[in-house]
Amino acid sequence: MGNFLADIRESANQIKQVRSLTGGAMLTAINIILNGMRIIVSSFLEISFAFLAIAAAGMLYGPVMAGIIGVLADTLGFFLSPANGAFFPGFTLSAFLSGFVFGLFFYKKKITLKRVIAASIVHMVLFNFILTPIWLNIMYGSVLMSSARIIKSIACFPIDTALLYLVCKTVETVKLKSNVFNN
Repeated sequence: MGNFLADIRESANQIKQVRSLTGGAMLTAINIILNGMRIIVSSFLEISFAFLAIAAAGMLYGPVMAGIIGVLADTLGFFLSPANGAFFPGFTLSAFLSGFVFGLFFYKKKITLKRVIAASIVHMVLFNFILTPIWLNIMYGSVLMSSARIIKSIACFPIDTALLYLVCKTVETVKLKSNVFNN
């Protein structure tokens, strides 16, 4: 528990670091760009790889900073492209939690396939099966769980996991070989 709280404190202190702020700004921009290139399957179902930027933020800057980056990306993304839908604070909470979860799994930890699979499962269950259906139900009265959402999540799981592993291993390699991300 001591390491957990120390990692949370250290991640919160990243807010004061110029390198973290500039890196966070870059990852926020990447998230917004990737989110703009999402594939819309239906009005309640879409495919996006924007989570990869937030996962990289969680790995580099920890849960608190990654959560803040998620909130900034969600909020700025809305203002830059309001035609994509109404602003809803539930999705902003999800953006924070997404960064926080990736930070818990990846911050200051060796990237292994097992760790990435676990993070992907938690992310899929928490967001695809719990929070997003709740937010859509509150906003539009949609059903809480649809077969299309389950099929999409299961079909995308191996792709999302493979991409997440590739991105995390790449970031890990770059971080180890350079002092750009080291304070």
